[in-house]
Amino acid sequence: MTAPQAESRSGRKRRQVVDAATEVFLERGYRDTSMDVVATAAGVSKQTVYAHFTDKATLFAEVVATTVAAAADPVHREVSRLADTGDLAADLTDLARRQLDRVLQPTLLRLRRLVIAEVPRFPELGRLFYEQGPGRTVGVLAASFTRLGERGLLSVGDADRAAAEFNWLLMSAPLNRVMLLGEAAVPTAAERERHAVDAVRTFLAAYGMPPR
Repeated sequence: MTAPQAESRSGRKRRQVVDAATEVFLERGYRDTSMDVVATAAGVSKQTVYAHFTDKATLFAEVVATTVAAAADPVHREVSRLADTGDLAADLTDLARRQLDRVLQPTLLRLRRLVIAEVPRFPELGRLFYEQGPGRTVGVLAASFTRLGERGLLSVGDADRAAAEFNWLLMSAPLNRVMLLGEAAVPTAAERERHAVDAVRTFLAAYGMPPR
């Protein structure tokens, strides 16, 4: 047995625990989740769970970080590529559509609600969710908008503000509805498409360069 094999097996066990914990936390909430229940759901011993995570709070933090990264990392890669676009309106609309699809995933919505509910006890998790999710997205957007401004495709005096406004145009209405009205309020694919198109049109009306 080599060390890399042992690490790989350990990594698989860790992912197994995190995957099970994600389902348990989202189903039961933080208060009603125990390490015993997570161990049972993961099909491992409680000792195995504690070998990877010292307590429930540490495990919950890992669930938050893992879930947010899984949704956010692809968006951030796509936003970074936007700086090299050959068709800004089309590519920004495509990006907006995919960003809506990811943010409105049921798992991420349920986790967002759970984190908000636990912010009084775990403010660091709210900060983690924000910084790795919307905060990071706005930062990457600002970098891409700066580059697009340098290429003469956008007129942005303040790229951070432009990025925040684009993110708000895209996310505010659908996310507020779903967070307050539940998953039955998740817009259909056709509604998300229209919203993405409208958000991009409004943004480019404010920040786009006139055709030459």
